[in-house]
This record gives sequence, structure tokens and C-alpha cells, in this order.
Amino acid sequence: MGVLFDECADRGSGTRVRLDRPFDIAPDGGTDYGVGDLATLVTAASGWLAAIGTQPGDRVAILKPNHWDYDLLACAAIRLGAVPAQLSAHLPADSLAALLHRLNPAVLLTTTEFATLGKAFAGRVVTLDGPERGVVHLDLLRGHRAPPPRRPREHDPLVINHTSGTTGVPKLVVHSTSTIIRKLAGLESFRLPAIGVRRDDTLANASSYAHGRTFCWTASVFCLAPRRIVILSGQDPDEADVLLRRYPPTFVEALPATFVRWRPLLSRLDNPFRDVRFFLSTYDAMHPPVIRDYLHASQRRRPLWMQGWGQTETGPITFRFFTRKSLAAERERHPSTRDLGRAIPVRTRLKVVDPDTFDPVPRGEPGLVLARTPARCLGYIGENQRWQEKHTRGWWNTGDIAVRRRDGRVLLLDREVDATPGLSCLELEDVLEDRLPAALECVVLAVPGKDPLPVVVTESGRIEQEDWANAVHDLPALQPPRVLTWGEIPRTGTGKVRRLALLTTLTGCADTPGTGRWT
Repeated sequence: MGVLFDECADRGSGTRVRLDRPFDIAPDGGTDYGVGDLATLVTAASGWLAAIGTQPGDRVAILKPNHWDYDLLACAAIRLGAVPAQLSAHLPADSLAALLHRLNPAVLLTTTEFATLGKAFAGRVVTLDGPERGVVHLDLLRGHRAPPPRRPREHDPLVINHTSGTTGVPKLVVHSTSTIIRKLAGLESFRLPAIGVRRDDTLANASSYAHGRTFCWTASVFCLAPRRIVILSGQDPDEADVLLRRYPPTFVEALPATFVRWRPLLSRLDNPFRDVRFFLSTYDAMHPPVIRDYLHASQRRRPLWMQGWGQTETGPITFRFFTRKSLAAERERHPSTRDLGRAIPVRTRLKVVDPDTFDPVPRGEPGLVLARTPARCLGYIGENQRWQEKHTRGWWNTGDIAVRRRDGRVLLLDREVDATPGLSCLELEDVLEDRLPAALECVVLAVPGKDPLPVVVTESGRIEQEDWANAVHDLPALQPPRVLTWGEIPRTGTGKVRRLALLTTLTGCADTPGTGRWT
């Protein structure tokens, strides 16, 4: 990864990268980069890190506003033989403090907003946006010559990423070249028919760039050398619209929350998604109305949507394709987006077990999902006991409750921490969102000893009582809905709802029905 862009440039890659705003590490560098330009920037950043005294094996923490230069800085650290640790700036302050304490980084690359916090945990702090007392501003390091690149050993730590943190403080996940590059990025580097990235594609990505998914994506997509890559760092539809209309994508990957926020663009006269042949979502399951709207917005004959399910620790475990036809039915009691499809062929195996005995349960019965994959991470930083409790004899405990159907498909029910016997909160969310046109998002929170608590997110923070009554007429008993706006929902850097924080805010209690042993 330290010389990824150099090698792509040497192969003659003509990929151009267009940004929605300049990189935080190159504010005067513009928004248009070729692969050779990216190689030059990574080499320069490696020189900055060398100037501050970064040594092979050091942990280099990166904490900054969301942009793809997270991965460029990670590549620069790897080029020196250091291990980058990418931390989302969306994390609460107490979570950031806990993660920095576990990491004990030799260097922290950050902004003035986090400089004071960084000084308490990092050996040296570098600010990207301006000078700050007691730390080093990046401008003082520019121009330092980078040492020759070092190639990491295949099974040594390569990069550290954190989980989303929907139920508390995230875990720090360690991956190696073998797991995240050879096993994960390598799988995506094949030019597969229909679903693979093509040389003439314009690929748009709107993600949380502090997470492992984009690090893996960076490794694979540049090997496939699409014509153009469009990078979007925010979720505001009006800001995204300008770049998307200028470079209409044919292949789109975005956070589920970003797809939700961008839905108003679909009804505009110059719909920027008109030429998309392939949509890809990860991190969280999508709801039927959102997928349906995007597939119908494309003017391609048979656009596809692929939903991947996995974890930071494992990468993707299953995948599922959606078409216009598969989502044609509306307002059903059992919509299909919680059907996660089948395990990735050849390299991934699944089994569903009893949470108490760990004995396999029959097909069609709910249980705890275990996965076996060669892409499993090396461990957790500072939480070895937690890591040991989540794997047994080569099987990884996902912490999810699901049903394995007779044909091998996986139907996700809930996280174990939220599991309520006899119902699926995730299924109810699908149904409610499909039946409530005004809803941007629906969240159903499991509450011990009480009916589930539904939370409906709308633009106005209101919902008509008649619409609610019609939506729940055949559903299990629910508490009266709490109706909030998008900004009132606590979220992770990937846009996922921080369910425990939301539950605590609304009820004053953090108790959940499950044990939470495998979160």
C-alpha cells in the first residue's frame, strides 16, 4: 500500500480522481488528481512523518475531518513501515479518549480541535489546519525528503481501524497485508462480469474514510483503473449534486445514510444517477423504499444493487443482489432487504448456533451467526479478552441473530444485544419505512419487559396519526412512536444509529434484552 499509486502509475493507469473539496493535507492542491499526482502526495506525506521522527513499527493515529486523504496518510505511514490507526472525528470525546489510550500512538495527525486531547495520549501531535501551542503544525514538516519505502511482512499488523460503535466504545481492529489486502482487496480486484468495475466507469464513492472499507476499496479500485473516480466527503445533497451532475457516475458506492440523504436528487430534472448500472451499499442494511427509488432513477435497462453484510473484523460475509423486479412489491408484511443472501463462495462459511450451548440449530430456526473466513483480523488493541471470547476453534462470533434458510440464504433478525423472542426489530423497521412515505428512517428499539419503542425520523419531526395507525395495523404491539428529525438522532461516523445512546436518551435507561456478550 505504501507504493500502490507508484505501481499503478508505472503500469500507465489513466484514472483521474475528482474531489468535492481539496484534501485537508493539501488545501492548495486543487480537486483534480492523476495517479502519478497521488503517488507524489503519498511520498511527500511519508517525508512529513519521517521529519517528525516516525519509526518502523510506530503507531500513527489519524483523526481529522472526513475525506479520502485518510487513506493517503495511511499509505504514507505504511511506506515508512509504521502502522496507521484511522479514527473517525464523529466519535464522542470519551470514545476517542478511550481509543487513543489503548493505541498509545507515537504520532497523531489531527486538527486543532483535537490537539489538546491528543497531547494527553500521543508522543507527538501534528496539526493539519493551523498552529497550536505545544504541537507541530504540518507546514513546518513540508519539503522533508522521504526515505526509501519499506515493504511490510505479510502477516504483521498493517492497519488499525475501529468498528462503528453503535452499542458503545468501538473496538480497535488490527488487519495485516494477508487479511485486508490479499484476502479482501484481492477478491475485489477481479474484473467480474456485470458487477466488476470497468475501465470506462465513472465510480462515485461517498463513505466514512476512517473505516477499513475504504482502505480495502482503495487497494482494489486503483488496480482496476476506472476512467474516473469521484470522491464525496459529505452527505449534503446540494453540495453533492454539483459534482455528480458534472461527472454522472455509472457505479456508486455510498453509506446507507448517505443514500437516504441524497434521495431528493432523484426527483430533480437533471437526475445525476440516470446512468448508474451498479449500486453498492455496505455497513448497514438498506430499507426497501430507498433501493427501489434509486433503481427506478437509473435509465439503464437492468441496474443492479448489491448489499454486502460483514464486519470490520471479517470484511464481507454475505452478499445479495436487488433488481427492480425483486423489490416491486410494496407495503408487505415481510419485505426482503433483511434477506442478506448467501455466504461468499469458496472463502466464507456460516453456521447458526444456539447462543447458550453453541450447538447448531436446524435450518429455519433463529440462532447466533458464526462465520469462518481467512480474512478475519488479527485481534483487538487493548482488549485481548474480548477478542478471545468472540472466536472459537476458527469460527468468528458475529454477535448477530439470524435464520439460515433451507436454500442457504441468511435472514438477519437483530443484534444479539437487541434480540427479543418472537419478533425482529429490524424487520419491523423495514415494514414501517415501506409503509410511511414521510419517514426518512425508522428505528425500533427493544426495551426489556415492554413493547418495542418505535422511532420515526422525518424532515418535520411530525407524523400524521392516521398514517401511523395504517402502518401498524397488523404488526406486533408497539409503544407510541417517538418522532424526531434527522439531526436529533445520535449517529456513528458511518451514519448508523447509535442505538444504545438513542435508547438512553429516550428512556433514561441503557438496559437491553440481550446479554451484549459479543458486541
